[in-house]
Amino acid sequence: MKRVLSITCVITSVLTAPIPAAATPTRFDLDRATIPQLRRLMDRGELTAVELTQAYLNRIRVVDPKVHAVLKVDDTALAQAAASDRRRRAGHARGPLDGIPVLLKDNIDTRDLDTTAGSRALAGAPPLVDAPLVARLRGAGAVVLGKANLSEWANFRSTHSTSGWSGVGGQTNNPYSLDRNPCGSSSGSGAGIAASLAQVAIGTETDGSIVCPAGANGIVGHKPSLGLVSRTGVAPISAEQDTAGPMARNVTDVAITLSVLQGRDPADRATLAYPGDQTTDYAAALRPGALRGTRIGVWRLSGIDPDVDRVVARSIAVLRVNGATVVEVDLPYQDEIGAVEYPALVTEIGRDLPAYLRTRRGAPQTLQALVDFNRRDPVELSKFGQELFEQALTAPGTDDPTYRRQRATATSLARRSIDETLAANRLDAIVAPTNSPAWKTDYAAGDAYILGSSTPAAVAGYPDVSVPAGYAGELPIGLSFFGGRWSDARVLSLAAAYEQASPVRRAPRYFTRTTGSGR
Repeated sequence: MKRVLSITCVITSVLTAPIPAAATPTRFDLDRATIPQLRRLMDRGELTAVELTQAYLNRIRVVDPKVHAVLKVDDTALAQAAASDRRRRAGHARGPLDGIPVLLKDNIDTRDLDTTAGSRALAGAPPLVDAPLVARLRGAGAVVLGKANLSEWANFRSTHSTSGWSGVGGQTNNPYSLDRNPCGSSSGSGAGIAASLAQVAIGTETDGSIVCPAGANGIVGHKPSLGLVSRTGVAPISAEQDTAGPMARNVTDVAITLSVLQGRDPADRATLAYPGDQTTDYAAALRPGALRGTRIGVWRLSGIDPDVDRVVARSIAVLRVNGATVVEVDLPYQDEIGAVEYPALVTEIGRDLPAYLRTRRGAPQTLQALVDFNRRDPVELSKFGQELFEQALTAPGTDDPTYRRQRATATSLARRSIDETLAANRLDAIVAPTNSPAWKTDYAAGDAYILGSSTPAAVAGYPDVSVPAGYAGELPIGLSFFGGRWSDARVLSLAAAYEQASPVRRAPRYFTRTTGSGR
């Protein structure tokens, strides 16, 4: 009877607690609970996957009308959870993700469930098969709770776009202040996790689209090394930079999820470059006190935003108190990388997106057909245009010498910017502010993105994890840890140690407008 009362409290608190309050049940708080805690409750018979999934579904029903993070709930979620409960009762639980509700960014293919990349052109004809990363999640017993809104086409349709808007889902809001932007293309994944609408979400990043929503929404987001996670079945921008990765409210849950997502895929040649067997237990690699004795480079990006400067200064103090030697660094080649990354991506989306479209029944099969669809549709161009798609139609192909120089320059200089800085200063990792405080959503002005540190790791294909580090009034600011290729376990361990030493994250309060920050 004790277990039933506990779960009744879970569901009742979700339904009756006024937004902005988080659910605060007797045995655990949806906002604070970790996967290991939930697993212990399930193993002791004090919680079932059905009850946990129902609690999240109830919370989506109550909270998401304000946030608009969830495009679609999977009608089979409770059946998936019931299957997990049967496995656990039979002693055949598949691991720590069994029974854990997960949201998927809606550019990741799911069988028999719409996958739209936010575009009305892809609505109504679901993929026939799961993306390999989804198959891995299902194989681990995770409950696919539904699909998260995103910036349409991963925010690479217009030069004047507004993050978090799609023709299918409308505008996702930042749960810390509903007039503020959730940032990046994994906006629904970030806002949904901040609002405790799932335990874990999967996002994707080309440059900043996991770590920026993580920073702006006060959660943890990990962009893995390129090749650690399969990209097959994920609507692309660029095979040279795209990757999927986990987002959660704590580093432990991110590490557990990454352990499941990792793996080779014959259809994705980047995954074949991994030097090991891709069976790393990233959660086991987390260790208390991991900062002690390390050398951490700090790329301050100072003088742009005073709140960011304050948070970085506090973060440096935390690193030092916990035994790290802090070295001031300034990553080289950033202007040169910026000059060539964008034109290279325009060429690459012209190659990679049509190849994906041809895998989707009922979808426009070419970029030109997609451009034409948007011109006819009454919603698609209502907020901003499709200049990037139009540029891609006339961009040089990937066999063009100028393009090849651009991509080679971007990738080599991004890798050198990190590798040379690590080597010259004998560093274990580099930290930098993830983001400036979230800007007000404004379709006339577009995104007011003024500060970020994602580009070096994104263009290099190196790992980058953002953890909550502080606030500007109510608006979260993240701290990114990044390092060399395949150093995912190391940066996650350092990020976890920082999170443990500085547990600043607080649940959002869903203000209708920003308080405590004048910008």
